[in-house]
Amino acid sequence: MTDGPEASTGPRTVGRPARTIFFGSGSFAVPTLEALVAAPEVHLVAAVGAPDRLAGRRGVPMSVPAVTRARSLGLTVLQPKQLRAPEAIESVVALRPDLGILADYGRIVPAAILDAVPRGILNVHPSLLPRHRGAAPIPAAILAGDTEAGVTLIRMDAGVDTGPVVASCRWPLAGTETAPELEHRAAAEGAALLADTLGAWLHGRIEPHPQDEAGATVTRPLRREDGRLDPNRPVEALERQVRALQSWPGSWLETVVGRLVVWRAEAAPGFEGGDPTPGRFGRFGLHAVDGQLALREVQPAGGRRMTWDELVRGRPAIVGSDVVAGG
Repeated sequence: MTDGPEASTGPRTVGRPARTIFFGSGSFAVPTLEALVAAPEVHLVAAVGAPDRLAGRRGVPMSVPAVTRARSLGLTVLQPKQLRAPEAIESVVALRPDLGILADYGRIVPAAILDAVPRGILNVHPSLLPRHRGAAPIPAAILAGDTEAGVTLIRMDAGVDTGPVVASCRWPLAGTETAPELEHRAAAEGAALLADTLGAWLHGRIEPHPQDEAGATVTRPLRREDGRLDPNRPVEALERQVRALQSWPGSWLETVVGRLVVWRAEAAPGFEGGDPTPGRFGRFGLHAVDGQLALREVQPAGGRRMTWDELVRGRPAIVGSDVVAGG
């Protein structure tokens, strides 16, 4: 479902494709980049992405997904270490962009660039703003138990995801989605929303409206320690965590058989026999404060992914043992 635009006297086209610069790094950005390449309303003059990083023992340079795709499309690619650096700002401004599009870039765009783009920089953000602003909107939606998800197209301002809303779309959540699944859906929906909106925006037919600050929430970057499963929390919260943090940092427990990564789990409220002590492993998984987290797929340190039953057969000592605190 798409929230329709209002009439506007905003940015107008000048009868030629708008010179457009793209900012994006992660895999979420790739469908948006591809939509821009296919859009007749724009001429993509460059793609700006995060610098290559060194990977593996040999330190082989590795590009982020959006940069890899941009190169395969034959686009000019810029990878400044700091976009706020004077030389980086100059390189962007020198391209004389009419419009900017940003998706999953991961860096702050300085005011000097925002002010240099007459039709603005539009941000494809994977949440229903103002809910879940910031760095981790997709995990946040799952962790919160949201019943719907969406993508919002905003005109960027100096704040973090605070700009006026240009368009949005939404869809219901089943309550079973993992973060990779939701990101894949949001990336496709965001690219389609942008493609449907570009013409109206460039012809001045959309009046962006301010976000409702009363509904604003802010997410922060996820840390490795966020993946630790705490058995003193409700089982529904633990099950959501397993789905929400599947991409990064994963969900894990320290056990008598070493660190155990949990890939799939189900919430089973209540107890049916056995010792209900929170943090103790039973025949079907982990006891929490209000029930059991039934572990469906796990991965022991140095091992492969396997079912809980397979793990118990090979390492039966885990049943009846407790989670190791502070490991």
